[in-house]
Amino acid sequence: MMTSKLYSISDAISRLEEWRADGQTIVFTNGCFDLLHPGHLSYLSDAKSLGSRLVIGLNSDDSVRRLKGDKRPIVPQFDRSAMLSALEVVDMVVIFEDATPINLISSLKPHIHVKGGDYVASELPEYPIVTSYGGEVKILSFIDGHSTSGLIDRILSLYCK
Repeated sequence: MMTSKLYSISDAISRLEEWRADGQTIVFTNGCFDLLHPGHLSYLSDAKSLGSRLVIGLNSDDSVRRLKGDKRPIVPQFDRSAMLSALEVVDMVVIFEDATPINLISSLKPHIHVKGGDYVASELPEYPIVTSYGGEVKILSFIDGHSTSGLIDRILSLYCK
């Protein structure tokens, strides 16, 4: 049976202290991860390659609804957490309620915060908090043609004719 990698914030902080004491580099990313697809898998693998441990801040169901609308998420938070936990590259999942991961990052203080897409690191709302404690923000590219919205559109076009 698979062990869950889902942690409360307080348990995550304790575990990260142990990993830091062992000299491990903590990489953090966040997102909804509503329908896992190859773009997510590539992104998470690339993120993990930047350090020793990969921590995912997972938007709660309420947070996803605020960001994406009332029809999302499709997959509930604990199911999304279980799927992410099953991935070898993922070391920890922490669910958060806010629209941005700023408060979670402030608590966890990862060495590296990773975002995907066409962002400019210094323009991210979380950039000031990450750099305030000496952390680094890195931007990774997405794989074109892979998105949750694209999957939803494809499903609708195939089954809602």
